[in-house]
Amino acid sequence: MKIDEILDLMDELLDKAVTVPFTNKKTLVDTEKLREYIDSIRYNLPSDIKKAKELQNDKAIIMTEANKKAEVIIKKAEDRAKVLVSNEEILKQAKEQAAEITAQAYAMDRDIRNAMSEKIDSMLASTEESLASTLNNIKSTRAAVKAANAPKNNSK
Repeated sequence: MKIDEILDLMDELLDKAVTVPFTNKKTLVDTEKLREYIDSIRYNLPSDIKKAKELQNDKAIIMTEANKKAEVIIKKAEDRAKVLVSNEEILKQAKEQAAEITAQAYAMDRDIRNAMSEKIDSMLASTEESLASTLNNIKSTRAAVKAANAPKNNSK
């Protein structure tokens, strides 16, 4: 039997249905006969329709699996992005620390040079004073030696 014929039988069954008294267009239908027709339709469905249903089921399974895989990929991408952002933040902090350390090193270098210049100037000033004092002593000693060797004018 073809599906169209079965649908015609179902339509006929509904047309012959008895109206229930005191209800608004409700009818009594032979449910067993109706189920028999529905089962016949299912049995006689063309193979293309069955294949289409199978394809639809397969599509649902594939879509579910694809969504799961997509979620995994998105999760991995988000995790990777977090790592990259974290690495970028670490790099930024490292650059800031390097700049700070460099600035401190330049400041220390300047302070050390200033302190060294002051110390050298102090040492040179002290040496200059010592040499000046020594030079004065040498001049005094020379003068004393000259004075001691100078002929004495003694009245005789």
